[in-house]
Amino acid sequence: MKAMILKEICEIQVKGSARTQLNLPLKEDPLELVELSMPFPGSGQILVRISACGVCHTELDEIEGRLRPPVLPVVPGHEIVGKVDTLGSNTTRFKKGDRVGIGWIYSSCGMCKFCLKGRENLCEKFMATGFDANGGYAQYMTVHEDFAFPIPENFTDTQAAPLLCAGVIGYRALRLSGLEPGKILGLYGFGASAHIAIQVAKYWGCKVFVFSRKAYGDHQNLAIKLGADWVGSTEDVPPEPLDCAIDFTPAGEPVRQALRNLEKGGRLVINAIRKSDLIPELEYTEHLWHEKELISVANVTRDDALDFLPLAAEIGIAPEVQEYGLEQANHVLAMLKQGVIRGAGVLLIP
Repeated sequence: MKAMILKEICEIQVKGSARTQLNLPLKEDPLELVELSMPFPGSGQILVRISACGVCHTELDEIEGRLRPPVLPVVPGHEIVGKVDTLGSNTTRFKKGDRVGIGWIYSSCGMCKFCLKGRENLCEKFMATGFDANGGYAQYMTVHEDFAFPIPENFTDTQAAPLLCAGVIGYRALRLSGLEPGKILGLYGFGASAHIAIQVAKYWGCKVFVFSRKAYGDHQNLAIKLGADWVGSTEDVPPEPLDCAIDFTPAGEPVRQALRNLEKGGRLVINAIRKSDLIPELEYTEHLWHEKELISVANVTRDDALDFLPLAAEIGIAPEVQEYGLEQANHVLAMLKQGVIRGAGVLLIP
């Protein structure tokens, strides 16, 4: 089967802010197109014939060494849509030909105190798709049936792909934020995840303020198109205090700005897998007093996907996608790093 693999880390040698690192060019062609042996499903697993896979910032983190896969080479990709091709033994959830999605959560132990409470995202043996196990930049992959999810019929394969990570992780962040109808939500950064989260928040009857760098004017225009009630830059003060906020950026400064703009008793959710910048010094009275809360998002659970996908269909969420061929993965990753992909980039698997 054809697959794009990461063979070695392309570590950034220049030290600096997240913004500085993100502005550096991506090493030319960090992924290699190769032929791999077909995987075979074990007990409880399914073999999935992949049709589409979304491209995520996490792949950039893997390539550039901020997030190091335990074993190389590895096939990246964790926003996967395909059809069940072969059933392993002891499988009951799906039949051949069913359309399924696979996200960041590849497996967990199922027995620890976190798994037993439905918090597999905190399991010490949590495994991530495209990181701990081969992912979706390939024609086929295997996964345990418990970690594959039915895709609602009203989504095309390419529309569904970004829902498996950008959508699911954004939904988890929304739930953690405590957002309620009529409240004001601030979104810092407006990429693939935020452009889905805003559609959920507007469906819930919330007011949404979007903070995005002026250099990313296309992102700001998309925010307005999707119903943002106000759009400004990270440093701006919104017209009203925020009841809650989500920071989708890899930089530290938005944390400080969001805490400053929170209403008393407000909560900030950091929805980022890493922060390349240090968070600037916080002044207790301005940023943390009045019972303001700060919480991070770590991975996702099965319930996040099982709850979100039907909700996305009910809302009629329409992810904005740009389609590319599998062999264009390196080009798409370079565009993603430059911030010029509007919405989400999706690879079509031949």
